[in-house]
Amino acid sequence: MTFYALLRRYGSAAAALDALPRLSRPTKPAGRRDAETELAAISRLGGRLVCWGEPAYPPALAAVEDAPPVLTVLGRAELLQAPVVAIVGARNASANGRRLARELAAGLGEAGVVVASGMARGIDAAAHIGGLDKGSVAVVAGGADVVYPEENRGLYDALAERGAIVAELPLGTEPQARHFPRRNRIISGMSLGIVVVEAAAKSGSLITARFALEQGREVFAVPGSPLDPRCRGCNDLLRNGATLTETPDDVLTQLGPLLQGHPPMRTAAPRQPRLPLAAAVTSPANATISEDAALDLLVEKLSPTPVAVDELVRQCQMSAASVATLLLELELAGRIERHPGNLISLR
Repeated sequence: MTFYALLRRYGSAAAALDALPRLSRPTKPAGRRDAETELAAISRLGGRLVCWGEPAYPPALAAVEDAPPVLTVLGRAELLQAPVVAIVGARNASANGRRLARELAAGLGEAGVVVASGMARGIDAAAHIGGLDKGSVAVVAGGADVVYPEENRGLYDALAERGAIVAELPLGTEPQARHFPRRNRIISGMSLGIVVVEAAAKSGSLITARFALEQGREVFAVPGSPLDPRCRGCNDLLRNGATLTETPDDVLTQLGPLLQGHPPMRTAAPRQPRLPLAAAVTSPANATISEDAALDLLVEKLSPTPVAVDELVRQCQMSAASVATLLLELELAGRIERHPGNLISLR
């Protein structure tokens, strides 16, 4: 906000810099050497700086009153010019929630829409994977070179090559709690609309939804079981006027007028080797985790809504025999219920 206030007051960046020493609270700007060092480091990563007012800056974000003056972009910067829809949600998402996020992202990508999210575990990671073939943008809470969480390193590498990674903060900045709301207002600001898939009553996803409303963006929510705490935030959004969303068409129909006039998005030629989907969202160490950790991983992906056992096997990256053993243990403990069609749900 100070950046834009200085521009309005002094008319240009050069005049504002000249005026800084005369202000009541002088602020010393970074020197040319510091700037050149940072630019060189970004260049070594294969990235670039995109400044507010430049043609490459995300057009929707440019209209937000507290838009970042400077963004670091790794990967395909041209994706920032395409129509963008954000998909966000719970980190401890259910298997059904992750699958729906992937399918929504893939469907939006097929329609020429870039999917944005925050590269968190759970719904964010699933959305990036679903949209990766057509282009996905991750807005991170730290520096563009910092992988967080570490389990998403494979996803980070895939996005840097086939999608884009966007950061407001300088290289090397480790994410802290106060950085995430700042990150969230960028996700909503660069998007035409935001889809929330599984969000607790008080969660970061709802902060993103609130930013979207303040910025005049469309808000979509996927309904969920009232028995699942992860769905209470989404159900509350629906209660307050969000668009009920089950398929990509629900989003595309609502955004139809806003999508008109955007040029078709060019799809990057696929590069080899391509990252396996599982490797991008799951730690390779899962094969050797303890039984307690494996049980926790499995329970996290369950919800009151039935899910196929095969889907649990795929998402947990464990053998079918291991999943069957853990499910039997949960069944004997009275924690799950079996349904026809080899479906499982939490009691």
